[in-house]
Amino acid sequence: MIRCVQPPRCLPISGRFAAALLAVAFTVLGCAVPRPAPTAVSVSGPVIARDQDFVIVRAQSGDDLAALAERYLGDPRNAWWIAEFNGIEQIRSGQNVVIPLRPRNSVGVYASGIQTVPILCYHRFGSNRSKLTVTPAAFEAQMEYLVRSGYRVIPLSRLTSFLEGKEPLPQKTVVITIDDGYRSTYETAYPILKKFGLPATVFLYSDFVGASDAMSWAQMQDMVRSGLIEIQPHSKTHANLTLNLPGESDAKYRERIRREIDAPISAIQDRLALASISYAYPYGDVNEIVTEQLASKDVRLGVTVTPGGNAFFSYPLMLRRTMVFGNEDLDVFKSKLVTFARTAPR
Repeated sequence: MIRCVQPPRCLPISGRFAAALLAVAFTVLGCAVPRPAPTAVSVSGPVIARDQDFVIVRAQSGDDLAALAERYLGDPRNAWWIAEFNGIEQIRSGQNVVIPLRPRNSVGVYASGIQTVPILCYHRFGSNRSKLTVTPAAFEAQMEYLVRSGYRVIPLSRLTSFLEGKEPLPQKTVVITIDDGYRSTYETAYPILKKFGLPATVFLYSDFVGASDAMSWAQMQDMVRSGLIEIQPHSKTHANLTLNLPGESDAKYRERIRREIDAPISAIQDRLALASISYAYPYGDVNEIVTEQLASKDVRLGVTVTPGGNAFFSYPLMLRRTMVFGNEDLDVFKSKLVTFARTAPR
C-alpha cells in the first residue's frame, strides 16, 4: 500500500501548501473523482485544512494517535487509520498529520493480494508443556512478540463488520481465542493478556463449569468486567456436533443439537449477561444443520480448527482458526501469523 510520507521537519503550513498536501493524499489513493477544493483554516489553530475526505491537523502538546482519532473520527480505536495512512507509529507536538475521515479499504483487497485475519486457538496453560498445554513463559513471549511487532489484536466480535465489508481492519490484525474454560485461562493467560492490554474470546462448554480444573462463574465475571475478555459458547457437552449417537434418529439428533446450542447460550446470558454472537465447534466439525440452528439464534460467527487466515469473503459461520500448540517454538508461532495472501502474478 502506498503511504503518505511525513515532511522531515514541522514547518509553518500555508493554506496553499495545505491544499497541495490534500492533493497528494488524493493522488496516492488513486482517486480520479473531482472533489471540492480543500478549505484552508487559520494556521494558528490545530486544523490546517479540510474537505469531506481528509483533515490536516497540527498535533498539539499531549496529543497521540488515539486522541486525534477520538477527536476527529469519533473512536480512539481508529487511531490505526492515521498511523497507516501517514506511515507512522506515534506523533510529536507540532507535527502535521493527515487524517482520513472515512475508511479507505473496507475489504482489504490490494493489487498484490488480500488481507487475511488469523484466529489463534489455545486450550490450556501450565508448567508441564504438552501439545495442548502452553507454558506461561511461552504464552508471554508470544503476546510480547505480537505487541513488539506491531500486530493489532481485536476481539472476535469486531470481525463481523469486516466480513460484511463495512469496517476495515489494520493490516496486521490477529484474534486470540481460548477453548473449553480451564482454570488456567484465568490464573495464567488472563494476567498476561492484561499486562499487554490484549483482548481474547474464551469459548466455554457449559457442562465443564464446576469441574476441578474449570473456571468458576465468578472468575469469568471478573474477566468480563475488565473489558478484555468475551465469553462465548463452545457447546454444552463438547460432543462432536456432526455425528449421530448410536441408534439416534434424525429427529432426536436435531433436538440434541438444539440443546448443545441453547444450553451454553442461556447459561452465558443468565450468569454473565452476555449475548452470544459467536460459537466454537467442538473438534472444529460442523454441518448445515448446526449452522442453520446457530443462525436462528442470531449467532453470526462460527469457528473451526481448520488452519489459515480469513479474508473478507470468508463464510462467517465456518471461519478458519489456527491451533497454537505447547510443543512449538516461537518461530513456529510466527509462521502462523499470516495476515496477507499474495495473488499470483499474471
